[in-house]
Amino acid sequence: MERVKARTLSGFMELLPAQQNQFERVREVLAGTYELYGFTPLDTPVIEASEVLLAKAGGETEKQIYRFTKGDSDLALRFDLTVPLAKYVALHHNELSFPFRRYQIGKVYRGERAQRGRFREFYQADIDVIGDGSLDIINEAEIPAIIYKTFTGLGLERFRIRINNRKILNGLFAILGLTQQAGDVMRTIDKLEKIGEEKVKAILVEDFAVPGEVADKLLAVLQAGDPLGALEEFRGRDEGFDRGVEELTTVVRYLGAFGVPGDHFAVDLTIARGLDYYTGTVYETVLLDHPEVGSVCSGGRYDNLAEYYTDKQLPGVGISIGLTRLFYVLQEQGMLNPDLPTAPADVLVLPMTEDLSPAIAFATACRAGGVRAQLYTEPKKFKAKMNYADKIAVPFVAFLGEDEVANGVASLKDMRSGAQEKVALDQAPGWLKEKIAALGAGTPIRETDRE
Repeated sequence: MERVKARTLSGFMELLPAQQNQFERVREVLAGTYELYGFTPLDTPVIEASEVLLAKAGGETEKQIYRFTKGDSDLALRFDLTVPLAKYVALHHNELSFPFRRYQIGKVYRGERAQRGRFREFYQADIDVIGDGSLDIINEAEIPAIIYKTFTGLGLERFRIRINNRKILNGLFAILGLTQQAGDVMRTIDKLEKIGEEKVKAILVEDFAVPGEVADKLLAVLQAGDPLGALEEFRGRDEGFDRGVEELTTVVRYLGAFGVPGDHFAVDLTIARGLDYYTGTVYETVLLDHPEVGSVCSGGRYDNLAEYYTDKQLPGVGISIGLTRLFYVLQEQGMLNPDLPTAPADVLVLPMTEDLSPAIAFATACRAGGVRAQLYTEPKKFKAKMNYADKIAVPFVAFLGEDEVANGVASLKDMRSGAQEKVALDQAPGWLKEKIAALGAGTPIRETDRE
């Protein structure tokens, strides 16, 4: 028989058991934080009808989508979690309560060129608040608090949430006579951090015919030390601009009450996300010590989520974390906490008697007490059993030999320190649970020391 070479496709991530446990811990923090703010979990099909997924999309999205036929059905793999949400809300509008707050952590698929840190199959972790007809601005002020709680819950401190409002940029372009070049100008100013003011101005003037003095005025406002103060001179000249400034001011005003420290957010007028999608507040979150990573959490306000599926007005605000990419970066930067247990069990139970009943009963008691127990019954030598314990990095091993059974105790070995202790069988699950709780008390991420 000719064997097929085992391989994983480029752009698809597979993790070894210890890494998978680290990934699951990160995912649990995200889900737990989202639920803390009243978001309900949602799961939508990975496969949808192509016409549903592509109702709004086109261009690059249509090129990147995984599309196939099954019989007469034209099907596709979801490329994000927002379009399936739009379909879901349109389909179940009459059964949902609004505002509808959902979170979803699931895989999406994009047939783009795989490269370092970029995947074809990856997890996204999204939250959205959807309104029926309208949605209060306070929802936009709450989003940074959720971002802050999520990242500090993971163990990160050195990050900043950058906030802007799309109405401000659109209004500013109108006031400065740049409406015709708005798209090009927006894409150019988005490069300010990467290429600097001088090169950005050259592109604006030489490529997009922006007058030099207008380019200077625009760049001065965008980079002002007091962004909201710099906008005051433009008040009263464009209705949309005025509304955007008012919305951004409101969001900033409530951030402190929502528990976001002042050094963890900043108004940044250069953020120009989603040219044809976001309509109000927009967010980007960056790791201060790893700017090369770019935004690790982004999103914003949009006016009509499901316009391609229903005539109902469904405004919303949401954010997305590229979980697979974030995990990859954290792992690459050595920021995953190596001290947290990654074993599949808390204790490995090793029977040392011919009759396995006492060991089985002990493992059962551990599980009943909330301790993850694995029973090892393979007919191996003692050294092989201990090698197995080392390889799966189990924190504790329980020995149950003739003496232990006769005396009603278990010999419990701490695999980290090497210390061994005899504990009464009825007290051992509680003893183990207390020890394990102490081991798992840290956060999934540990920021590296800075010079």
